[in-house]
Amino acid sequence: MTNANVGASTSRVLVPSVVKQCVGFMIGSALFALGSAPGFGSWAGATTANVCYFAGSWFFTAAGLIQLVLSGARTVPVSYAPGQMFRAEWLAASTQFFGTLLFNVSTGAALMAHTPAGEDHLVWTPDAAGSVAFLISGVFVLVAFTRATGKLWDVRSRDWWAGQINFIGCVAFGVSAVASYISPDGVTVDAVLANAGTFIGAICFFVASGIILPRALAER
Repeated sequence: MTNANVGASTSRVLVPSVVKQCVGFMIGSALFALGSAPGFGSWAGATTANVCYFAGSWFFTAAGLIQLVLSGARTVPVSYAPGQMFRAEWLAASTQFFGTLLFNVSTGAALMAHTPAGEDHLVWTPDAAGSVAFLISGVFVLVAFTRATGKLWDVRSRDWWAGQINFIGCVAFGVSAVASYISPDGVTVDAVLANAGTFIGAICFFVASGIILPRALAER
């Protein structure tokens, strides 16, 4: 292969695309689903489950960055003061990307924190903040669809289904964050619910991206 061909291949790899975005979210979701799968933590150990989360969070971040790059301009002109407003697509992508960065922090800290105080400040706090960011992002996704189509309900649309399922996943991650709160004596509020919320959320994110992937493959 010539240097020109190598350069062209490298450029194609680095060019952001919806396909890469979907694949990144699906791999990240699969790793989160594996780490939180019923019985997996007991069988493989908490450290292995945390490694799955940590690896998955970086695929989320890579996919979130691609989505942010592809989301376009931050603002759009409007006929009323202040003359511009933020686009829902950009707000959805930016808040979700911020959430993925917080998950990087929380999942990384989970591999090292061994005290209730450390788990609270370094694991639970960024995890809860990341879940809130995902929930806000999910709302903006629905707003963006409504603005683009003028519809609140459209069962024939892949984008509508993807948005709805993504929002359910965001809610599930939020429930997981609440249930995973660690008290000062080191007791988790509801470990079963925390794992279930993470598992359901991850499956939802996987399905939401999987719905869009076939169209993205056909259009590239």
